[in-house]
Amino acid sequence: MKNQDTVPKRIRAVAAAYAERPALMVKNESGEFEEISYREFYKTIASLGTGLSELGIKRGDHVAIISDNRMEWILTDLALLGIGAIDVPRGSDSTADEITYIISHSESSVVFAENAAQVKKILSKKKEIPGLTKIIVFSGTETLSKKEIETYSIVSFDEVLSISEKAFEKNPDFFNEEVDKGSIEDIATLIYTSGTTGTPKGVMLHHGSFIFQLDRVYDYIDVKPEHVFLSILPVWHSFERAVEYIIFGAGASLAYSQPIGAVMIPDMAKVRPHWMASVPRIWEGVRASIFRNINKEGGVKKGLFHFFVAVATSYFRFYNLFFGLVPNFKLRIGWLDKVVSILPLILLTPIKLLGDALVFSKIRAKLGGRFIAGISGGGALPPYVDNFFQAAGISLLEGYGLTETGPILAVRKQNHPVVSTVGPLFPDVEYRVIDRNGELKGPGTKGTLFIKSDQVMKGYYKQPEATEAVLREGWLDTGDICITTHNREVKIIGRSKETIVLMGGENIEPVPIEDRLNASDAILQSVVLGQDKKFLGALIVPDLEKVEEVAAKLRISYIQPEELLSDPEIEEFLHNEIQAMVNTKTGFKPFECIFRFKLLPKPLEVGKELTQTLKIKRDVVNKLYEKEIKELFK
Repeated sequence: MKNQDTVPKRIRAVAAAYAERPALMVKNESGEFEEISYREFYKTIASLGTGLSELGIKRGDHVAIISDNRMEWILTDLALLGIGAIDVPRGSDSTADEITYIISHSESSVVFAENAAQVKKILSKKKEIPGLTKIIVFSGTETLSKKEIETYSIVSFDEVLSISEKAFEKNPDFFNEEVDKGSIEDIATLIYTSGTTGTPKGVMLHHGSFIFQLDRVYDYIDVKPEHVFLSILPVWHSFERAVEYIIFGAGASLAYSQPIGAVMIPDMAKVRPHWMASVPRIWEGVRASIFRNINKEGGVKKGLFHFFVAVATSYFRFYNLFFGLVPNFKLRIGWLDKVVSILPLILLTPIKLLGDALVFSKIRAKLGGRFIAGISGGGALPPYVDNFFQAAGISLLEGYGLTETGPILAVRKQNHPVVSTVGPLFPDVEYRVIDRNGELKGPGTKGTLFIKSDQVMKGYYKQPEATEAVLREGWLDTGDICITTHNREVKIIGRSKETIVLMGGENIEPVPIEDRLNASDAILQSVVLGQDKKFLGALIVPDLEKVEEVAAKLRISYIQPEELLSDPEIEEFLHNEIQAMVNTKTGFKPFECIFRFKLLPKPLEVGKELTQTLKIKRDVVNKLYEKEIKELFK
């Protein structure tokens, strides 16, 4: 690791090496993508950084950014980091209370807001953040009143750019001089965890956290300067942010889109991306959409599709075995795996190739025709989703990390993607797996993952007790239950805080069961419950579209689809579906099967029952559905 390296220093070096190559691809008013070269990109960053200094922002200051992914975000981020300021990002879907807490707790005196809606949230709580002196708005200041603008010192981003250009003309060397002063140990950002429980904690990440990843990730994924990444995730999350730094670190291009099918798919056709980073729920949604459309068509097309998916899934099961892409939790005999898999591979190859030509090539074409791989992070990738995309010839490289590690600790290698794992931990990441009794465990044995690495956070801002609870003598308690292989690959099983202990003492991880339930076409979401109970139960959010299909076949009359959830025949259908998905034949132990369930009429929502990364807030679910849960275990 270079002692004085920082993110802005890396960006500056790349901008010099690839000056005329496109750094950004941004939509204009007509919806067409326009390219911004690395030369222009870095010049704008340098100009903006100079202007922000002129406005009074100095080294060590905390500056909040309340915005989703857009060009102005990355420009602001790198400009602030360049002059030694520390940014405090949060998404635009945050509530006024969340924003107020973060601005106040982080002691941010300046806030960048995406639009007038974010400004209104801030102003509604202005009395609670007396230290706030200025609000800079990326777009939409025309909807704010003159009184609001003058009273609260609100300026538009365009005004700041204008100020910056003049400041840069007067002092063109200022920004680079400030960049040179930066150190690898400097705090770069304060990221407040969305958290499934408790108050958000401000994770202090230093430049070294990101540099550590940049120095290692290219041995795992081969990103080239000519590659295009499609960006759809909220950049305030450390996963998307690190991915964007990785893109720029390789001199590649970033194209901005949105995680909405009607926007994302046409954008893929336009920019023809090589890579895309996303969370499991989006890959899950893409798969569900494909299956839904095929099932609607019915007939021969539906039959062929499901046949070829089954064949390709079987083919890749043997392919993975033959090429050593299965996890070796126990030491495997390579030649024996090849002997076992060679004949099925030979027999299945012609049918698999036919399915590729008739079905899967059409799916891949929708991704633009030059897609290399998707990177999945921010949660566990369900096996059924992973298996489907591999069957379709679309590579998904699952990664793993925490906000506290900046975040990427591991990712499947592009040239050797071991399935059912998040890939091997980066070199120089020390790890321990410790069981409930505090004993150190080896490969193939379950336990909580502890890691030590130069990328680990400096701590939680102004929360020494919370820091001490997870970080001792350099070892970070990830809170994740895992199994490791003999090659440092990691399989994440669940969260130690989420483990359900039944009355009989059986320990159960709910996430694999929920993933299996959600694989059903009839189930949108599920929450497995049973702490201190005799058996497991589940709250189920059914897919009303599928329920209506079943109702039509059974000739059940209804006015509103929600009425069907109390129909005995529909309940029986869903009961059978749950039993078919989770049983001893599908790999679950008898005590992991669902004994009872309750149906919920509405999906779980982000900001309510779900975090921004779509993880279940189990404490919130327990409170909101207390009545249903009591009935479940009567």
